[in-house]
Amino acid sequence: MSQSIQLEIDNGIAEITFNRPQVFNSFNKEMAFAMQDALDRCAQDDVRAVMITGNGKAFCAGQDIQEITNPDLNPGFKAILDDHYNPIVLKIRNLEKPVVAAVNGVAAGAGANLALCCDVVIATESAAFIQAFSKIGLIPDSAGTFFLPRLIGFGKASAAMMLADKITAAEADQLGMIYKMVKDDEFLAFAKATTKKLAELPTIALANTKKALNESMTNNVEQQLKLESKLQIESASTADYEEGVAAFMEKRKPNFKGK
Repeated sequence: MSQSIQLEIDNGIAEITFNRPQVFNSFNKEMAFAMQDALDRCAQDDVRAVMITGNGKAFCAGQDIQEITNPDLNPGFKAILDDHYNPIVLKIRNLEKPVVAAVNGVAAGAGANLALCCDVVIATESAAFIQAFSKIGLIPDSAGTFFLPRLIGFGKASAAMMLADKITAAEADQLGMIYKMVKDDEFLAFAKATTKKLAELPTIALANTKKALNESMTNNVEQQLKLESKLQIESASTADYEEGVAAFMEKRKPNFKGK
């Protein structure tokens, strides 16, 4: 795997780290494909939760401008979106494991939107989110126009995207854009603990919750009720459901196996 993406898997937890700190973890072609490979590995059965974070001062500054301004390196925007970013978003949303974005610094452009498509977003207090696209004559991509309005409302999202204002972690927390803001000195421990907690929960039930949320974006009420019924029946057939009920009746902590 490329050095631009670090992947560590231990005890059911996968940690993916963006590792181009010299350019604020901005994406180039190599990094995009390495990220896709890392997410494919996270789909393996021995992974039950994933955390994504960045090395250095930034989470991710989006697209590496040096790549797209170099005629010899620029793959073109169609390839950048269709082959680089869009598959990453879809892999995160379709991964049948919870994905935590641990936003350790600035998340700008596609970097912000990759964070916001994750299941749980935790930001350190010094982090910030910037829809930086309009500053260079582009529109938000990487599903930003899909997720951000659903997180903070149409009006707030429209303003954030057009004005490209910096949204601090505190503001993101207040807007409901993220799950939680955490003090800098407590951030990494909290993000790791949250990922560990998710890894210890019933994995199939979490995957089915994620499926239901994905479909809720476009389903009507009747369609969603049918989907909930289907996924609930599936969840109720798992060993983790039996363990959860037994633990409740016996007044003990459940020991879920992800099966």
